[in-house]
Amino acid sequence: MDNYNERIRKLFNKLTKRQKLVAKYIVDFPKEVAFQTAKEVGTASQTSDTTVIRLSYALGYSGYSELQKEIQSSLIEDSLHKTDPIEDFRSTSKSLKDINLIQHVIEQDSAYVRSTLEQLDYSQYKKAVDLLINSEMRIVIGFRSSYGPANWLTFSLNIVVGNTLLYRGEIEDANYFLSLIDERTLVVAISFPRYTKETNSFVKAAKKKGAKVLAITDDELSPLGLLSDILFKVVAPSPIPLKGITPTFALLNLLVTSIAASQETKVQKRLEEYDQTSDEFSPFTKM
Repeated sequence: MDNYNERIRKLFNKLTKRQKLVAKYIVDFPKEVAFQTAKEVGTASQTSDTTVIRLSYALGYSGYSELQKEIQSSLIEDSLHKTDPIEDFRSTSKSLKDINLIQHVIEQDSAYVRSTLEQLDYSQYKKAVDLLINSEMRIVIGFRSSYGPANWLTFSLNIVVGNTLLYRGEIEDANYFLSLIDERTLVVAISFPRYTKETNSFVKAAKKKGAKVLAITDDELSPLGLLSDILFKVVAPSPIPLKGITPTFALLNLLVTSIAASQETKVQKRLEEYDQTSDEFSPFTKM
């Protein structure tokens, strides 16, 4: 069963304008919602208690009380397993000039990586790995600051599972790529602010042809987040293209490593073939 964040993300486009205001407030301020009445949530989101209750029904809950209990349980579970390393670091650091810059970057990046990986939903992570392994074809897309991670992921997936293409926008034939897509295709899209329209346009077209979409972005309710079947959120402050590059690669590395560690016959065969081809062709300079 999806948690409240997943339900909101999947159903967001079907909600009314006022219900969207409440949904966005719940996603942004779960700690407040955990202890607020429906009337207080309505006031805070500039709607009403009636809208809050109707949103609860729309999300599949028996009422606001059930929704609130799930939020409370989620927060309690999070608190048992983790603290906020970013806030911990900030609270112990007076200013950048007072600490070693190298140590600062190490601590900062470690905090962002930890926050990004610890908030992963295990069922979504497992589903993503299964799709990456078993899809007939994978297409990776990422523009501007997302191009580097997209290019690395394409290269790495071709090592462990093969049959992965990188869509590079204007220099590619979009119609050709879309002609290859069907329900056996997985599209992996990476997008951070400022979100590029072409990413969303390609993903929409791919979904119409039956493809599944794995999104890596900064917000469940971002344009790409609302289009995705599986979403992984990178946790880092703005600007994400600068601050979020380390946790982004950490997340991608987790997925690739999980595939490589899989005992599925398809993966093991691919790795053996790749090693054999590398040994035979060997276009590299040897020491």
